[in-house]
Amino acid sequence: MTRVFAISNQKGGVGKTTTAINLAAALALEDKSVLLIDLDPQGNASSGVGHPKAEVRRGIADVILGFCDLGDVLLATDIDGLHLAPATRELVGVEVELVDADHREFRLRSAIQQQAGDYDYVILDCPPSLGLLTVNALAAADGVFIPLQAEYYAMEGLGELLRAIKQIRRGGLNRKLERSGILLTMVDRRTRLARDVCDQARAVFGGEVFDAEIPRNVRLGEAPSFGKPIHAYDPLCRGAIAYSNLALEVIQRIEHADEEVPDVPAERRPTLRVIGGGAA
Repeated sequence: MTRVFAISNQKGGVGKTTTAINLAAALALEDKSVLLIDLDPQGNASSGVGHPKAEVRRGIADVILGFCDLGDVLLATDIDGLHLAPATRELVGVEVELVDADHREFRLRSAIQQQAGDYDYVILDCPPSLGLLTVNALAAADGVFIPLQAEYYAMEGLGELLRAIKQIRRGGLNRKLERSGILLTMVDRRTRLARDVCDQARAVFGGEVFDAEIPRNVRLGEAPSFGKPIHAYDPLCRGAIAYSNLALEVIQRIEHADEEVPDVPAERRPTLRVIGGGAA
């Protein structure tokens, strides 16, 4: 059974693309067949696995606009079992092209359904916005993984994403869409601020927050400049180990969990207040 997950947060700089790349790679290293789809016009997920958008002839934009099938654009990566549907320069104009298109919200879902049987997981790297590309991702996904930065403004934009997920469900675009997990990123446990953010996120969202936390790690920042997932660049660094732990937790949670993560009442989600903020 193929499981499709969108990595989404409309706030930029929270580790969304880093998570898409390295979670996909870590799942592949656990003997899962994985497809990474780069829906961000910036193309960072593509370059992060060795396929800069300027060097790619066809990509996911061509698929969404109906010029070719998903299987026609897939590229191999340095990680066995991980394939990429890349971004190209044309992706920046896709939302304009879709404005008057038929079934515009379901273009990606239709493409994935034709190819889905070849993969255990499909990971969608979404743009930092709630435009038509993200709507396509949410309409196609089984669930959403939400990176949440361990910083003061961690909840900025999160409320709008949660409302968008609810609207996607209620509006009939994707009634099965779930919040599948919140991932704490850029965590520096040496600071009181990071500890406060993490503790309060777990207090508000409970079991939705993954046990795995992604630390601030220089090697995670370096790897994309070499066009490699962290596991191909430095598999023993703290960042690689953290994403390996996340992959194992995803597999456990998604494939083996007997119960769904309990939902959190809406009245408990308005804000995340941070107490303190000095270094420990």
